[in-house]
Amino acid sequence: MDKKIILLFFYILGCCTLICAQDQKISDLQKRAEAIDPKKNIAAARSLYIHAFNDYYNKGQIRQGVECAVKATALYYKENYYKEAFDLLRRADDAVNSSKNLSEAEKAATHYLVTKERLQIYIKLRKGESAKDQLNIMESLANQSADESVKNDLLYTKAIYYYTFGQNAQGNAVFQEMANKLTAQKEYDKVDEVYQTLIANGRKSNNANMVAQSYSNYIAWKDSANAMKHADEIANLKKQISDNEAAISEKDNSLATRWAIIVGLGILAAALAAALVFGGLVLLRFVLLTRRQKKIIKLANESNALKAKFISNISAQLEPTFKKLDCRQPEVKALLEFSSHIQTLSELENTQDETVEMEEVQIHPLCESLMEQIRNKVKNNVTLTVNAQKMSARINKEYVSHIVLHLLNNAAEYTSEGGTIWLEFKKRGPHTYQFMVANTGECIPEEKRENVFKPFLEVRDLTTGDGLGLPICKQMALKMNGDLEIDSQFTKGTRFVLDLHV
Repeated sequence: MDKKIILLFFYILGCCTLICAQDQKISDLQKRAEAIDPKKNIAAARSLYIHAFNDYYNKGQIRQGVECAVKATALYYKENYYKEAFDLLRRADDAVNSSKNLSEAEKAATHYLVTKERLQIYIKLRKGESAKDQLNIMESLANQSADESVKNDLLYTKAIYYYTFGQNAQGNAVFQEMANKLTAQKEYDKVDEVYQTLIANGRKSNNANMVAQSYSNYIAWKDSANAMKHADEIANLKKQISDNEAAISEKDNSLATRWAIIVGLGILAAALAAALVFGGLVLLRFVLLTRRQKKIIKLANESNALKAKFISNISAQLEPTFKKLDCRQPEVKALLEFSSHIQTLSELENTQDETVEMEEVQIHPLCESLMEQIRNKVKNNVTLTVNAQKMSARINKEYVSHIVLHLLNNAAEYTSEGGTIWLEFKKRGPHTYQFMVANTGECIPEEKRENVFKPFLEVRDLTTGDGLGLPICKQMALKMNGDLEIDSQFTKGTRFVLDLHV
């Protein structure tokens, strides 16, 4: 009988040790994920967060699991894996719905985290209506949660949404509501932190409108908040003085003691006055500096917009005059092409935030057709090679055709007799494609590679080219959520790589 009791004791002890080890493993997964720098290994961090989510779910720790799922989602759409991001958020919602350990209010607060991340995706995709739907859902969940911190976060998120989509009046109203709420609770530091975070987010996302609006509101609030803080400090000091005088009066009616206290309070008041003067000077300097920075940002944005409009208007006004000249003249033809390229480049720069239409295109016939257009332009014995998978891809056919054909024409011009020109297409990931145009011959010097995509860097003879072809191609690539670069690893000649993230 004693042996059985001893065996049972060791069995229970072993189970407890195993449970503790499992709990430690779960916490280790999240710690390992948080320890990885996503900039260095985003896939590893994402995978660990997903494993942590699954383990938390199996242990019934739904809130912790959802937080890990949300972090993994952010790492998905950071690489434009939107389908995977939405699938993971759906799993997180299902986990919350299936939980028996959470109250209805806790479920609402947890669903709020998932819906907020879904909102961030739609904001990044610039889908205003879909983002608005998520915002309405978040408002309902915040009310159900009865959690004041969730409601405060909702106000902050609303402000970001309105500023992102240019609804400045609504953004100002929401932000004022949040600032008034926290200010009434005398949580000045929290209001300051919220403004600083909003300004940082605007800078990070290159949202000049959000930065400008945030600066303007921040300055106005800072002025009033500091006045209220100083008033509170003075009121508190007066109360302290009053309390001290009452205490002194009760404990000791001695005139000497009273004078000592009065002198001390006078010194304290003088020190406070000096501190207030110094604080006022520091605040004034900060306000002036902030307003100057705001003005500089505004002037820079207005200057860039006016410059692009000015250049485009000049080109458009000169074009009818150029067309009246003899277009057979090389110089006139060059001026007309230069005018057209300027208008195209300006239009691309001014509409960079607008989305382009995509369509399903058969890749192999497209590549063959583009290569065929340069066959009569190449030198003797130049080999033309197309290596493209027989598949379809969702791309903007007009932009892709323009970029690839321009690169092929350049290759035809610079490839000497007996050389080779390649056109390749590769699928690099679920949503990533590459078009590569390469040719044999001399490489572009390394010191010139950064400048080939920048317009107007040098004075050129327009009859030999205006140098705007590659800058236009670069802008088209960026507008398709892609990029155009020179492959520095290619040593047989020159290779351009067009990356597309669909």
